[in-house]
Amino acid sequence: MEAGCEGSSPQTLGERTMGEEGERVKPFTPEKAKEVIMSLQQPAIFCNMVFDWPSRHWTAKHLSKVLEGKQIRFRMGLRSTGTVPQFETECSYVDATLEEFLAWNCDQSRISGPFKKYDHSKFWAYADYKYFVTLFEDKTDVFQEVMWSDFGFPGRNGQESTLWIGSLGAHTPCHLDSYGCNLVFQVQGRKRWHLFPPEDTPFLYPTRIPYEESSVFSKINVVNPDLKRFPQFQKARRHMVTLSPGQVLFVPRHWWHYVESLDPVTVSINSWIELEEDHLARVEEAVTRMLVCTLKTAEDPHHPRTWLNPTEVEETSHEVNSCYLNSAVCAFFDHCERAKEVEMQAPRANGEAGCAGAHGSGAGARPELRCGGWETGGRESVWPRSGSCDTSIGRERRRTGRRQPGVYQQKRRTLCRTALRQEAASQ
Repeated sequence: MEAGCEGSSPQTLGERTMGEEGERVKPFTPEKAKEVIMSLQQPAIFCNMVFDWPSRHWTAKHLSKVLEGKQIRFRMGLRSTGTVPQFETECSYVDATLEEFLAWNCDQSRISGPFKKYDHSKFWAYADYKYFVTLFEDKTDVFQEVMWSDFGFPGRNGQESTLWIGSLGAHTPCHLDSYGCNLVFQVQGRKRWHLFPPEDTPFLYPTRIPYEESSVFSKINVVNPDLKRFPQFQKARRHMVTLSPGQVLFVPRHWWHYVESLDPVTVSINSWIELEEDHLARVEEAVTRMLVCTLKTAEDPHHPRTWLNPTEVEETSHEVNSCYLNSAVCAFFDHCERAKEVEMQAPRANGEAGCAGAHGSGAGARPELRCGGWETGGRESVWPRSGSCDTSIGRERRRTGRRQPGVYQQKRRTLCRTALRQEAASQ
């Protein structure tokens, strides 16, 4: 049973593909595509933008050959569930190759190996949130087969992308992403997206347990809601779309989404696009993490609760979390200062330099912040200078990601481990 008000279907863009000479052309230039993306306030489907991408041939069978027997982790869930969301903390996990997954997915009743305990008629499998930089670490040439530059983001390719491979029924619980907006390329099979706008957040009963950096989950199973327990959900406006191979879905910032696989095998590629608002979001996430870790230390060890999502594999100390929060705050203030400088430079360009100069001095100037060795300058501002908490990854330039672990999580965890080692060495 599904509930909630029916909202409008996502807009479909770029259905015309033929040029004047009859050749197949893309409906948007990269510059126009980015302009459209940045102006959209609702989800939209882009058609005919990826017909020349080499990755359009990335079926699960093709990827099994590319990965050459490499094991990846699959999340195993039940096909039939009740009204409670099937969070990742409630699932089991299997390490297997794509060949083993495909054999199990063919419903071979006598199959042996890692999937032998899971009846194909009762379970689904999902290799979700697989970052290219980890999955294809020894095959980096495949990064170029994903060309997000066609959407107006020069240089963005598979290195900033995530791969999803699932069986029929595989799904992601309803959640919103704290960082960025999302572009999703459907390669194989179909997926159904249930989308809800940010202003409907109170009707989705948000929760931070299980905790995961950059994700806010809903307490509701949106495809089978308990309306007695969550009556306000009926006010939520559901936007539904079935994403087919060759289409790209744009998900704006903070839109809730529940995603389910409709075909025996589905393959998707996505990339989270960083936004200006992410600077403040990283501060909020750092505060949230500090609170969750603090509360977890007070739990009864004899009756532990499942506080952390499996993707949050490390509990960090208050000192390390404080260091991370400090860096996020410094980065946020640095971003605000640079934005203000840009704003003040505009009047100067129009012959108002005197007024702008007066406005930018005195009380309007930002006081100096000392961040304990943390560099404050652009994207690098959230990572430390040499000699503070870390010296090995300060110049690494991976873009925003989420989970498995996300890019900011990867960096934070490296920083945390280094900080802990230095703290232990100094004692």
